[in-house]
Amino acid sequence: MFSLLFKPKQALSVIRLMREAKRRGVEVEELPTELVAAFLLPKTRPERFGLVPDADVTADPPVEDPALEAVRADVRAGHWENAADLTAASYGTWDRRQRIAWALADLAAKDDAWLTTWHTARPNDPHRSVVHALSLVSLAWDIRGSARATDTTHAQFEGFHRTLAEARDAARAAAAVLPDDPTPWSTLITTARGLGASHDDFRTLWSELVARDPLHHDGHQQALQYWCAKWRGSNEMALGFALDAADTSPRFAALPLQAALEAEDTDPSLWKTPEVGRALEVLLERLADEGADTVAVRDDRGYAILALLRLRRFDEAVAQFRVLGGYADAAPWNYFEMPVLSFLSLRGDAMKGASRAARVGRSGR
Repeated sequence: MFSLLFKPKQALSVIRLMREAKRRGVEVEELPTELVAAFLLPKTRPERFGLVPDADVTADPPVEDPALEAVRADVRAGHWENAADLTAASYGTWDRRQRIAWALADLAAKDDAWLTTWHTARPNDPHRSVVHALSLVSLAWDIRGSARATDTTHAQFEGFHRTLAEARDAARAAAAVLPDDPTPWSTLITTARGLGASHDDFRTLWSELVARDPLHHDGHQQALQYWCAKWRGSNEMALGFALDAADTSPRFAALPLQAALEAEDTDPSLWKTPEVGRALEVLLERLADEGADTVAVRDDRGYAILALLRLRRFDEAVAQFRVLGGYADAAPWNYFEMPVLSFLSLRGDAMKGASRAARVGRSGR
């Protein structure tokens, strides 16, 4: 939030927010989102554009997988059996399996007593090894934290690398007992990024993943991060990887837009390249038949909205916000500490830039 201090028009609003937080005896980050929005964002009338009210925008995702939600509740209560059964049942539906494994891994990174009990009760259960390896990845990133490298301590980096090395070994063990499962290979790709694997070593891991699932969603997300300049590649490498993936399947049409966002601080011109423009058109065509039912679709729609805003296609951005509704749980909003505020800010930009034709009742929509 304090980056707003560098925007002169909003500096006074930020100071007022700080005073309000002091009056309430809380940190600025603890203030209600709607209060922060009232201080920082211009007044808009979303109902004119057929958009949900500001107060209805939420960073809480809808329940997409009731079985997974029930298992999360079981795990929080210390019960592991249903988690084990759901993980086993997900074998073969790779994207869902990845989502389940990540969800359980994040829980285990906070408290792994239930995972230890699972291992004691079923020591030879191969599906537990998949969750265990990924839980170490989640734990490693918790140790590192989300700060920039310059703001991360030596001790944090040591713990990060040590735990990632354990995750790499655990993922290789999981791959050995589940040779057809792409999930451990996606884990290995993630550890390779954090451990600084060479390009050749990474490509070897990548070939193993796509041999098992050429369209693995999480694997492509992790690989794009590896090829970004902030990790082991460059803006050009990240965009090249993303364009190759988009050529493979329309499912990955949003990847070039993600690459443009990753490069925005150093090369904002990527948004205006013909390659990114073509990817946006493919993505918009695919999204025309989609709603906002899954987090993957909400991710893609969010990237489409961001690209449309960068290209000043405000009417189209408003139309995409209309379909998205009030969900600020996915990308790119969740890149920020206050996703609802980011969502409302960019939605406000879309409304301010839109023509009168974009209003409901004038455009025919």
